Amino acid sequence: MKILVTGKNGQLGSELFDLHTQYPMFEFVFTDRTQLNLEDLEQISTQLNEIKPDVIINAAAYTAVDQAENNQFLCETINHLAVNEIAKWANSHQAKVIHISTDYVFDGTIEEPLLETDITQPINFYGESKRRGEESLLVENEESIVIRTSWVYSQYGNNFVKTMMRLMNEREELSVVSDQIGAPTYARDLAIAILEILNAPQFVPGIYHYSNEGKISWYEFATAIKEINNYNTQIHPIASEDFVTIARRPQFSLLDHNKIKNTYKIEIPYWRDSLVEMIGQLTNK
Repeated sequence: MKILVTGKNGQLGSELFDLHTQYPMFEFVFTDRTQLNLEDLEQISTQLNEIKPDVIINAAAYTAVDQAENNQFLCETINHLAVNEIAKWANSHQAKVIHISTDYVFDGTIEEPLLETDITQPINFYGESKRRGEESLLVENEESIVIRTSWVYSQYGNNFVKTMMRLMNEREELSVVSDQIGAPTYARDLAIAILEILNAPQFVPGIYHYSNEGKISWYEFATAIKEINNYNTQIHPIASEDFVTIARRPQFSLLDHNKIKNTYKIEIPYWRDSLVEMIGQLTNK
């Protein structure tokens, strides 16, 4: 079985690349924008015809949440229209798709762990583009899996953990939002889950939620990063209204994981354990 992974230089794509040799039963092809350009909609089917994958893991996305508000055309192209092209090609070639989406498809007003069946109502353009991508994928190709995830970090790319570590090395004080609640996702854990889905006895299409176990705020996340690294930086909790961003963020986006755990028998690590592991990987580089 040939597996195509888009976004090979992103956080998830990089973690999948590190792990793929542990699955010699699959043939993997990793692409970046030079090999499969999701901005060029007319070329997607041509490039997929050359690769001929049996499964497409779409780990590529436009993820600059604030920039998306002012760059809607590019965000919409990558997160929605390109996904639609992938879905149509997959449907006509009997291929399966695993597509990565986001907790930002929700508005953050429900203070209970969010189910796959809960109503999506994005409050920023990034979330809206991801919702459209989900919908078009599932309409065009029923043999698809959507995995919504949240607060992704890894040793690769730019993310909250690496930013906090840099700032805590530079500053004596930081302010971090304390009223946005959810759970982080170590991209390596998500990569393992995806590979377990590929290796499962049955491919069960649909929407699934995945993040690490636990429930925290960004402030608590930052505090844990400080404690694990033994930084002396003073961290102050602040309200979202005191940290103004171009795009609004959901106040509560904790994802319920029961469906993916029950369907694929996936064990999800606790968020702090994964954070310790990732920081260890980063510091041992």
